[in-house]
Amino acid sequence: MEMKTFKDLKSEVWDTELCSGCGACVAVCPADALRFEPGNTDTPVNIGYCKADNDGVPCGACYAACPRVDLAAQGKMLGEYQDIVAARSVFTVERKQSGGAVTAILVNALDEGLIDAVVTVTRDPWTMKPSSAVITSSEELVQHAGSRYSWWVPLLASLKEAVVTRKYRHIAVVGVPCVARATQAIRASDHELLRPYAKAIRLVIGLFCTETFDYAKLVEGKLQSERKIEPWEIRHLDIKGKLDVYLQDERHISIPLAELEESVRPGCGVCNDFTAVNADVSAGAVGSPDGYTTLVIRNDIGRGFVDRAVWQGKLATGSAVDLHIIEQLAARKAQRRQE
Repeated sequence: MEMKTFKDLKSEVWDTELCSGCGACVAVCPADALRFEPGNTDTPVNIGYCKADNDGVPCGACYAACPRVDLAAQGKMLGEYQDIVAARSVFTVERKQSGGAVTAILVNALDEGLIDAVVTVTRDPWTMKPSSAVITSSEELVQHAGSRYSWWVPLLASLKEAVVTRKYRHIAVVGVPCVARATQAIRASDHELLRPYAKAIRLVIGLFCTETFDYAKLVEGKLQSERKIEPWEIRHLDIKGKLDVYLQDERHISIPLAELEESVRPGCGVCNDFTAVNADVSAGAVGSPDGYTTLVIRNDIGRGFVDRAVWQGKLATGSAVDLHIIEQLAARKAQRRQE
């Protein structure tokens, strides 16, 4: 089979506005030749060098890790799973998005030594600007709790920091469906340059997602300029068919998603995966009562991490899950490719 290089990735994904911005290609490039430039968040750029094209050295790691080179293989609806439960953190998580279940699972995993690092998204509490991060302590994890799925950030770019620079070997990755798909591609690949990353990823938690937003266009544009809402006034954001903005002074503003189309990443338009079907465990607020998180346990790995958190008294499960509403949102997103 002919080896694919970054030029193929550029022509097939970047130039056709399919890029999800997950950062997988940036992470696995052995020459550090791919990056996102400040002010240009649509796609990565190449610095002018490629091992395969310039030196004739076999590579293609960036192409092999991309979640958008084979759109026909994208999962639809709920995907395969063993169980779906409503869960909540037993301990207090001040900044939790719903039930704090993802934080509880990860805190327990760190405390028990099941993982040694978490690759996730954090944000500046004053500006709300997101960034990818490597977290290694349960205290820091609780401090940064709360889903940041609504912001675009090249999350997997931090995999290189975790695996190559800091030498962590038991990593949990928390991200939206395109991130889960990229990690699945890395785990399943027989590409030599992806093996260190595949071996290091122990757990993938996927977050329910309709689309992700560009920080500058949404916060600086729609919220600050148009709605006169400063980021430090916002308590949290939630997306359940619309964007709900909860403010520190108890005000609540709802914005229809149709008004935010210009703030959505172009690559989100081709994604038909709502529930992150390639994760070990998927999580979201949809389908569970207030104060609970819906957990979709997909395989034995996911089952093991959830059960360990329950056995250690950090996670509680219970209450019924409304599968119908989850299936409705999943079906709505699955229609995108057909449209």
